[in-house]
Amino acid sequence: MGLVEPIIGQNSSPVNELQPGVVQRGGMIVESVPNVSEGRRTEVIDRIVQAIERVAGARLLDRSSDASHNRSVITLAGEPAPLKQAILALYEVAVAEIDLRTHSGEHPRLGAVDVVPFIPIEGATMDDCVSLANETAAEVARRFKLPVYLYEEASKNPARRNLEDIRRGQFEGLATKMAQPEWAPDYGPGSPHETAGATVIGARMPLIAYNINLATDRLDVAKKIAAAVRFSSGGFRFVKAMGVALEDRGIVQVSMNLTNYEKTPIVRVFEAVKREAERYGVAVLESEIVGLVPSAALVDTARHVLQLEQFTPAQVLETRLRDTR
Repeated sequence: MGLVEPIIGQNSSPVNELQPGVVQRGGMIVESVPNVSEGRRTEVIDRIVQAIERVAGARLLDRSSDASHNRSVITLAGEPAPLKQAILALYEVAVAEIDLRTHSGEHPRLGAVDVVPFIPIEGATMDDCVSLANETAAEVARRFKLPVYLYEEASKNPARRNLEDIRRGQFEGLATKMAQPEWAPDYGPGSPHETAGATVIGARMPLIAYNINLATDRLDVAKKIAAAVRFSSGGFRFVKAMGVALEDRGIVQVSMNLTNYEKTPIVRVFEAVKREAERYGVAVLESEIVGLVPSAALVDTARHVLQLEQFTPAQVLETRLRDTR
């Protein structure tokens, strides 16, 4: 979408050799959630996943693809060096297999590998992730001849910090956009890759990809609700949202990224969407979380819905078992 990364529904040569100049940082765990512009050809996604899995030290955590969006979200984690190599392996397959000239889907996209965020998890700082984003961006530009834009905390240009601003115009408008001096990429050539477009790499804090499906096919309703809850049009501070049609199911979706679940909890967003839908005589059909979610976000939801007093994550059985090993 013109704003998010993983907003979608359910579901050679060695690549693990360190390259010269790569900074080795032991003891850090960094997460990455690349979004790939392919959600229909399972064989292509399988090859991307297999390339990642061949990299020692990079751990595949989740994969989620959606045919309507024609997009896949892959979650992996590891120390910076192997994580970078896994991301490069992903690019190698995606750039070779995905041709945006024939690509279509509900989700806006700028590139075959649309966006790659690096997220500090354990022992890593945001500065570490910014450095990793720059290292990876430079190598992606060099190896694949791809224009690379930096976003969020890695951005060097305040006007290009937000993903939706960089992605605006999509692949089809990319050549015209890049002809403007202010849209010269941070790394790589000054014109789009013929089939893979451009790519966006950055560093950010964890977010939750959260979608709410409505029991209607009225796209105008989904768009109005998205406008009511997203920050850019006056809604919640930490919500990005858009309305999309899921044509294969004959329904519409309010597709969102929650960028700070502590300050804008999931349940608050759900209740707001439900309330807005009722204004149009529409019911909420279901909601979904795409990819992984911090357990604290679900604990907060349980505490609110069940009106639990003094409930903490330590009361979750699996948490206690893990902590007492």
